[in-house]
Amino acid sequence: MAQKITFSQTHSTFKTSLQQNISAYFESIQRNQKGNFSLYLKTAILFSTLSVIYLVLILIPMSPWMGILLSALVGINLAAIGFNVMHDAAHGSYSTNDRLNNIMAYSLNLMGGISFIWKQKHNYNHHTYTNVEGLDDDLDIRPWIRTNINQRKYWFHKYQHIYSLLLYVSTYLLWVFFQDFRIYFSGKVGDIKIKKITIAEHFIFWGSKCGYFLIFLVIPILQVGLWESIIGYLVASSVCGWILSVVFQLAHLVESATFPLPEPNSQKLEQEWMLHQVATTANFSNSSKIITWLTGGLNFQVEHHLFPKISHVHYPALSRIVRSVCQEYNVPYSEYPTFPKAFKSHLSYLRSIGNSN
Repeated sequence: MAQKITFSQTHSTFKTSLQQNISAYFESIQRNQKGNFSLYLKTAILFSTLSVIYLVLILIPMSPWMGILLSALVGINLAAIGFNVMHDAAHGSYSTNDRLNNIMAYSLNLMGGISFIWKQKHNYNHHTYTNVEGLDDDLDIRPWIRTNINQRKYWFHKYQHIYSLLLYVSTYLLWVFFQDFRIYFSGKVGDIKIKKITIAEHFIFWGSKCGYFLIFLVIPILQVGLWESIIGYLVASSVCGWILSVVFQLAHLVESATFPLPEPNSQKLEQEWMLHQVATTANFSNSSKIITWLTGGLNFQVEHHLFPKISHVHYPALSRIVRSVCQEYNVPYSEYPTFPKAFKSHLSYLRSIGNSN
């Protein structure tokens, strides 16, 4: 898009009140907004578990079914590292130490992704222009899935609520083998150009990709065998991809979320940024400590989008404040009490969009 899209600059007492309440909360508990000991302990647990499972898979003979089970656990573990460690670190909320944040953000490279590309694609595009067609690249699953009414419709979209469940397993593979390379060579995320890639980042890109393929494909093939390794890799990738996709979709592609477009002439979005974030996101399973632990608080998407630089360890407490301020200003606060209800809403939304003109 030639003209930069902007948000309404109308003064929002909602924004002021929310920010003041959040600041008052942290002053009252005398703690900083970043990660704490529980997050660092979780980091140690997740990396230790991944290392142990990986070594068991490549060093200890086992039955095919045990290999498949452990490979699935690798996929779950990778997703959990992405949610809990990489995601906070890439947003600068893992630690008060910026250098540590940058180091831990490179855990994405261990997963096959590229940290500096993620920061452009996710931190800037997705978090600034959430659910805005053409700018939020996370909405772009075309042509296979129509994510909003502004995308072109094909005949097969009327079945997308069915086949999407299978398509999600390929998300991780597409990301590692295609999307990163597309952004790297095109220099664009959606319609937005990324900043110029430095010489160091070129080396990091190729070094990370080669290192990932060495760890997760070459070494297992040499140690275990070709087909066993490929099957194990596909299982781990499919499980990881499905989890990553579903957690994201339940936050943005549900019946309660909106998909605003800018006014054609001014290229301005109707709401100011904070109201836009509340309108385009949804929470789910906020009472589940297990889901909150595994997803790194990404079931608290409203709070995350409002305050991405605050660590997810604080989201359960912040959600009570955000919900209260939303009620005070009559701002719709979207949350689904359970995972099944959120998942049902996601499928209903896909079915509706797939059948709408």
